[in-house]
Amino acid sequence: MTYNKELIAGKLRRWEKYLDDYRLPAWEEIPDIGLYMDQVVTLLTGYLDYMPPELKEEQVITPAAINNYVRKKIMPEPVKKKYYRSHIAYLIMVCTLKQSLSIPTLKTMIPTGLSEEELKRVYSAYVVRHRLACRYFVREVRIAAGGILDHGPEDETELTTSDTNDLISTVAVISGFARLMAEKLLLLEGKDLSNGGSVEIRSNDKRD
Repeated sequence: MTYNKELIAGKLRRWEKYLDDYRLPAWEEIPDIGLYMDQVVTLLTGYLDYMPPELKEEQVITPAAINNYVRKKIMPEPVKKKYYRSHIAYLIMVCTLKQSLSIPTLKTMIPTGLSEEELKRVYSAYVVRHRLACRYFVREVRIAAGGILDHGPEDETELTTSDTNDLISTVAVISGFARLMAEKLLLLEGKDLSNGGSVEIRSNDKRD
């Protein structure tokens, strides 16, 4: 595949600037007035506008998707068809994590049945972590795409490339490893070395 370097560089710079300014809404910024489904979809689409719908075969912000999240019990049911702050906080976490994790994995990762105060703490911590991860991702892409963005040699690493195909391969492989690590770590909840760890085999251990 062939790509125009100037076009790719411009897109990367614009996306970098956008992500550098991006923030998930704070708990207090989420409306708690009771919204109907169409209002929730509009609100989430605005909150999560870094996820262009044309890039995903399975859309994560649709009435059908939200109903599925409720049915799968990874978020509370609406109250008389209305969604409040707690519902929207769950949806923000689910929709952002759904980009890389399956629904069964999400059920393990996002606790349900929390009080509002507990959910506020969980959500607020997630907002901070999302922001830090976003900044880390931008920094790593700048390094990997250094040859496309014409950065100086002082910023180069062995991952730095001037080829867009190589950049796509790199971020795709990193994405796969990141998902695998998240899922493997989630499987270790409540376990220890006796029932879930990898026991180190010493070099002088004998096997039959």
